[in-house]
Amino acid sequence: MTVALATAVRTLPSGPGLAYEPKFDGHRLVVLRTVEGVALQARSGRIVTRAFPDLAAAALQLPAGTVLDGEVVVWHAGRTEFALVQRRAAAASAARAAVLAQTLPASYAAFDVLELAGLDLRARPYERRRALLVDLLLPLGPPLQPVPMTTDPELAATWYETLPDSGIEGLVVKRLDQAYPAGKRGWRKLRHTNVRDAAVVGYTGTARRPLALVLVLPVGDETPLVSSPLTAALRVEVASVVAARAPAAAAEGATVTAIGLGEVPFRPLDPPLTAEVRHASTRHPPPEVLRLRTDL
Repeated sequence: MTVALATAVRTLPSGPGLAYEPKFDGHRLVVLRTVEGVALQARSGRIVTRAFPDLAAAALQLPAGTVLDGEVVVWHAGRTEFALVQRRAAAASAARAAVLAQTLPASYAAFDVLELAGLDLRARPYERRRALLVDLLLPLGPPLQPVPMTTDPELAATWYETLPDSGIEGLVVKRLDQAYPAGKRGWRKLRHTNVRDAAVVGYTGTARRPLALVLVLPVGDETPLVSSPLTAALRVEVASVVAARAPAAAAEGATVTAIGLGEVPFRPLDPPLTAEVRHASTRHPPPEVLRLRTDL
C-alpha cells in the first residue's frame, strides 16, 4: 500500500476547506485487516507485524477488508517518545516483541481509512473518510484511536503552540475535498523550530565508534556538512546500523570540509540514512543530530 506524503511549509496555511491534525512523533504504519488476520506495513513496504503484537491483536476487532493509515507511538510520562518506538521496532524476536508490548505498549494514531469492509475509499474526499474513520474507531477505543482534527485555524494555532510538551511534532494540513494522495506530497506539514530531515551520506570516525555524521540538508546548495559530535546513544545506534549493513569497517573514501577543521576524511554510506537535525543555518553552527530516522 503506497502512502500519502506531505510537503514542509514554514507558516500555518489558512483558508476555507482545510483540516488540521497534530503530527505525532512515531513511525508511519499501515494496518491491513484481511480475512486471514492482520498485517502491519511500514512506509517502506516492509511487513513489521511481529514487532507490534499488541497492535496486531487490537486490529483483529476491525472488519475484514479494512486498511488504515496512521502513526504508531509509545507514550511515556504524558508524552510520546520516538526513542521508545524505535526500541519497539528493533525487537529482534517474537519473544522480545512480546515483552516490549507489555512494558512499552504501543498506541496507533490513525489519520485515514483507505479501505473499509473491502470498499476502496481513497477516491472519496477526506471529509467523508474522516467521518468513517471516527465511526469505525471510537467504539473500539485504545490502542486504536483517530487523531484529533479541527477545521478551526485558531484552534490549530493553539495546538501548534501548546502540544509540543506532549511530544507532538507540529501539524498536518489537508483539504476537506481531497482524495487520498497515494505516493504524492499532497498534504502540508508545519513542524516546530528548525528541525528538518537530512540525508546521512557518511560518518567520521570508525565503524565501531562513529564521531559525527556527514549530512546533506534539504536547503542550501546540497554541499555535505559535518554534524556536531554525536551523543553516546547516537554513536551506539549509528554503529549498529553500520554493522548491520557491512560487518567489516569501510575504508575512508572521501573528505568533507568541516567548520574550523578543514578537510575531514569520512566513510560514505550508500544508500544514505535519514536523520532528524536541528540547525540555525546551513553553515554555522554545525547541525545537531537529534535522532536517526531508520526505516522499519
